Amino acid sequence: MLKERMEGLHREDVFLSVVIPLFDEEDNIGHLLEQLEDTLQPLDMNYEIILVDDGSSDESWNTISEISKNNHNITGLKLARNFGHQHALLAGLSYAKGQAVISMDADLQHPPSLIPQLLDAHKSGNLVVNTCRKDPEATSFFKRTTSVCFYRIFSFLTDIHMESGSSDFRLLDRAVLNQLLEFKDVDLFLRGAVEWLGYPSTTIPYTAHERFSGISKYSVFTMLKFATGSVVSFSTRPLIVGVWIGIITSTLAFIEIIYILLQVARGNTVQGWASTVGIISFLFGVLFVILGIIGTYLARIHISLQNRPRFIVKEIVNNRGI
Repeated sequence: MLKERMEGLHREDVFLSVVIPLFDEEDNIGHLLEQLEDTLQPLDMNYEIILVDDGSSDESWNTISEISKNNHNITGLKLARNFGHQHALLAGLSYAKGQAVISMDADLQHPPSLIPQLLDAHKSGNLVVNTCRKDPEATSFFKRTTSVCFYRIFSFLTDIHMESGSSDFRLLDRAVLNQLLEFKDVDLFLRGAVEWLGYPSTTIPYTAHERFSGISKYSVFTMLKFATGSVVSFSTRPLIVGVWIGIITSTLAFIEIIYILLQVARGNTVQGWASTVGIISFLFGVLFVILGIIGTYLARIHISLQNRPRFIVKEIVNNRGI
């Protein structure tokens, strides 16, 4: 069904698509579109801007609807509920018609002024043009540190090298996007998926701007959930690490048992019940961690077997009759 829709959409002469997922960004939409139009109009190419409302609770959708009805370059997609940033982005990508597709966030931290550089890199033969965020001085130590740690851990566990500062601000060629849309991952991690495909790519650094309005929707819990899902989607290495932890701790426990038996054979009273209880508690803790890792993978298998849609588009608005 998706393939048929995409084949129909490609017949329209659109070279560039800009896909923007958003959640509760009513105060940013107008300023974002103004900057995009100022950047795209001088390029002398057919383009479209796809705004994906990921179940916003503010006036974001009403704003998108009004703007879309008066501008033939803008299409609005309203999802039935909040499906999460990655799935909202996938929804926009699946409706994009351009031969080159740029994805970016709606908070204006991804500068629209960088788009011409992305297009130049694409014309040079790069089917994927990534960006690398350079954090301003005001960025907190916690955010810098967690970002570096996540990408290092992800790269180690998955063998997919990703630089700290990677984001969903990138350009994809149509050939790459068509392959990306074939992914059926439950916990979708588009950055990792693009790197996994292995198409010729380049990276353009940029300095992240301050959020224009509102607050970040990524809490610590959301980031942890995102990080866990990303690793599980691309690697079974945590299971192997769990096995080795089990082997090491079991070996230590076996050595402890031998030591106790030797002391009993010599007629010595075995002292240190507290340390014994501590070791047992530690081993049980390790066991529960390993069971948790296994349970996480089983949960992903369960969700995958349900085969539910990853997003549901409730409404589409533009003035082209699509």
